Amino acid sequence: MGRGAVGKQIVLGLRERTGKVKATTAQGTDRVEIHKFINDNVRVGATVCTDDHKSYIGLTGYNHESVNHSGGQYVRDNIHTNGIESFWALLKRGYCGTFHHFSPDHALRYVNEFVSRMNNKECDTEDVLAITVMNSTGKLLPYKVLTNDSSSH
Repeated sequence: MGRGAVGKQIVLGLRERTGKVKATTAQGTDRVEIHKFINDNVRVGATVCTDDHKSYIGLTGYNHESVNHSGGQYVRDNIHTNGIESFWALLKRGYCGTFHHFSPDHALRYVNEFVSRMNNKECDTEDVLAITVMNSTGKLLPYKVLTNDSSSH
């Protein structure tokens, strides 16, 4: 895990100031993909705080504020990316310390697990089990889909 994206699965994410996280795997970090993710997940007119990645340039419909990470700026007044950075730290600890590898075929499932952990961190075990059962009802994940096993068709 370190810096740079070569050979890594791209994950886009955002975190509301209230703590709720949304994240997904992505094919790239270009302007179109990042703007679509923001447009699909953020209320128009909201304040969006980002780092200085060039793909945020031209973001419209939002009050866009940024900090210059590449210049050593991490906080400016109430503008920062600390919330989503704490999620990235949790995801990386899970990757390095628990799973050691996220299969590209299942990377989104791992990301969703960590989003759920972050969004339900105030819940006790009974609440988490109830949420899991509620979200699983009526959904099937056949073994051949889970393993992408085309030989079992």
